[in-house]
Amino acid sequence: MLELLDITKVYKGQKRAVDGLTLRLGPGLLGLLGPNGAGKSSLLRIAATVTRPTGGQVRFDGADAVARPGALRRALGYLPQDFGVYPNLTAREFLAYLAAVKGLSSRSARSRIDELLELVNLTHAARRPLGGFSGGMLRRVGIAQALLADPRVVIVDEPTAGLDPEERVRFRNLLSDLAADRVVLLSTHIVSDIESVATRIAVIKDGRVRLDGRPEDLLRTVAGHVWEVVVPPEAAAGIQQRLLTTRLVRTADGVRLRVLATARPLPDAVPAPPDLEDAYLGVVHR
Repeated sequence: MLELLDITKVYKGQKRAVDGLTLRLGPGLLGLLGPNGAGKSSLLRIAATVTRPTGGQVRFDGADAVARPGALRRALGYLPQDFGVYPNLTAREFLAYLAAVKGLSSRSARSRIDELLELVNLTHAARRPLGGFSGGMLRRVGIAQALLADPRVVIVDEPTAGLDPEERVRFRNLLSDLAADRVVLLSTHIVSDIESVATRIAVIKDGRVRLDGRPEDLLRTVAGHVWEVVVPPEAAAGIQQRLLTTRLVRTADGVRLRVLATARPLPDAVPAPPDLEDAYLGVVHR
């Protein structure tokens, strides 16, 4: 339904933020993983028709969404990384305003807003001005506005920033439900945001796709390359400089390091089953 074909984005006086990137998305949740500065936000702004690509095509249901963005915009729910609000409006007033902009009738907007405020756990704060909301509460308002018009395509950029652990779980479950019959594109650099809900993962770095496939495909890239070893505290820093370390835990016996290496990196290292964080770091750091 949504195709990003050979997308390039070059900002004036800067390097290419997106460099010949192609993704084809159907119903399901695609988790877009990458380090800060990888080009994720630039790509999502292009997919949401907020920014025009320097080159390439965005197609929605086969039609050119760059030249004629109306159809995609009507079907879209978008939460950008930097989401702004009117601080003097209450949460309910703000959502009502955006519902009117999206063309919802007053009656359907009222019931939809009630439903969404409950969904994002903000019913108790619905009549408070947004200027007094915490960062996490504002993020939940952003999630609600993205879902106002029951969109067919949902694009969210770092959606769980500022949310507490319970809210993160709630939101991940919500996106998983939405992805049953919608296109959901979620960008993050936090692996745990997508490891339990993504049907597909694309890792990007320097504006290019480094890997695109199912979570199990990502895990296979580091199968047999993950090791754990306990070392004295004074040795940990030196090992971290030599080996790609994905985790460090201080214990009573010393420092337990989890490292990536193609062969046994230290005499006492033992093989460990890979997880998505190992695989992601392995792809990013090759």
